[in-house]
Amino acid sequence: PPPSPQGSSHLPQQLKFTTSDSCDRIKDEFQLLQAQYHSLKLECDKLASEKSEMQRHYVMYYEMSYGLNIEMHKQAEIVKRLNGICAQVLPYLSQEHQQQVLGAIERAKQVTAPELNSIIRQQLQAHQLSQLQALALPLTPLPVGLQPPSLPAVSAGTGLLSLSALGSQAHLSKEDKNGHDGDTQQEDDGEKSD
Repeated sequence: PPPSPQGSSHLPQQLKFTTSDSCDRIKDEFQLLQAQYHSLKLECDKLASEKSEMQRHYVMYYEMSYGLNIEMHKQAEIVKRLNGICAQVLPYLSQEHQQQVLGAIERAKQVTAPELNSIIRQQLQAHQLSQLQALALPLTPLPVGLQPPSLPAVSAGTGLLSLSALGSQAHLSKEDKNGHDGDTQQEDDGEKSD
């Protein structure tokens, strides 16, 4: 029997509906995949930035460990040379003095961790004190007509170190002026002019 006109018209509408439905489903899946791709891309960028940050830290720690290793070898060489000097000088001392020096050498070899910590703490306190003195140095009143000494431009990283160096130089120059008489200062000035 020939198909009825209603059946033929019903079939294309059903086909059309499923095609547009399929297109919508594909479009939804594409948008979902695009959103997942975007989130994965953001996560990948975040991981890449973390990786570069970790590499930067690794390089920094490697340089620090290399510097510490060099410093340790340097200190070991200094200790070896000083030990050799002590061994050479020791026979020239009197018997009583030799015993004192040997005892002092043995005590020096037995450094404990708490002693090291206290030494480091003292050095940090001395360093902080010198920084405070260096910061207070420009605040001293000057006689009328004198200009304050100009401080060199310093960056944020080296500011405190430079200021502490200035403070220690000023402290040393005061000691030099107090320790020498006028004749030796004139001789020093004469040597500097040469």
